[in-house]
Amino acid sequence: MRLRGQERMGTRSPAATPLPAGLRSAGRLGRRLKRYPLVSSFILVALLVFPAITADWLAPHDPIQGFVPDRRQPPVFFGGTWEYPLGTDRIGRDILSRIMHGAKVSLSISLVGIFFGGVLGTLLGLLGGYFRGWLDAVIMRLVDISLALPSILLALVLAVALGPSFRTVILVVVFVLWALYARQVRGEVLSIRERDFVARARASGNSHARIILRHILPNVANTIVVLATLQVGSVIILEAALSFLGVGIPKPTPAWGLMVADGRQLIVSAWWIAFFPGLAITLTVFALNLLGDWVRDRLDPKVSQV
Repeated sequence: MRLRGQERMGTRSPAATPLPAGLRSAGRLGRRLKRYPLVSSFILVALLVFPAITADWLAPHDPIQGFVPDRRQPPVFFGGTWEYPLGTDRIGRDILSRIMHGAKVSLSISLVGIFFGGVLGTLLGLLGGYFRGWLDAVIMRLVDISLALPSILLALVLAVALGPSFRTVILVVVFVLWALYARQVRGEVLSIRERDFVARARASGNSHARIILRHILPNVANTIVVLATLQVGSVIILEAALSFLGVGIPKPTPAWGLMVADGRQLIVSAWWIAFFPGLAITLTVFALNLLGDWVRDRLDPKVSQV
């Protein structure tokens, strides 16, 4: 009532302050990404996968060998040359070439770690949820222990025992991920094993292995795919963090986390050394999360029914 009276008297609410053009453009871009998540995520993921696959052929320079006279060259749009489009690091290595090869390292660790972690966790989740009893109790206590240990602390322990290496990072990723798969799969198997089609298969004389592989595993496959898709970005961040702390990929292998660590002390004088690898991590995780959300919306029946 008060608002109507104010309008009659000619009183108007103050006009909203217009947003700057840059913020309006960012808002429009965000709305378009939300409207077309699949297209946006596929484009960004393709920008990651293509350089990773073709790094050995398309990278303009050797990612390990540097040329000291060309050290700390700025990017081409800040006074540099097209020979080093994104500049060089402290010993003259081309940043663009190292980012391309670093994408291959990150994707390799993600795919291998998620595969072995997913297989191990899915197997234990199927066994624990189907047979229950003491086997389920033992598996779930191991899950609790695994989830209780910080991944960074585990990485430090493994690095001291095994040394920083590709194998160490894979072991950390597997140890971190398997418990997530085991807990999720086990929870769904506990519900599926009580359904009528499983009881009929059991009454028909099917073995436990056939029931698990033929009747239960296909019903949890969507959950496994969704979880694996959502974990790719997390694995890339984990690998970058381990490499940043010096317990992941050893030098001089090009890894995004190592590149950020190399440039952190030169962030004022040579900001591009750490900025572009950090930007690659950010865009990659953003694209993979978009793709993971789309896969979850399409494959998870609980989400699709909402």
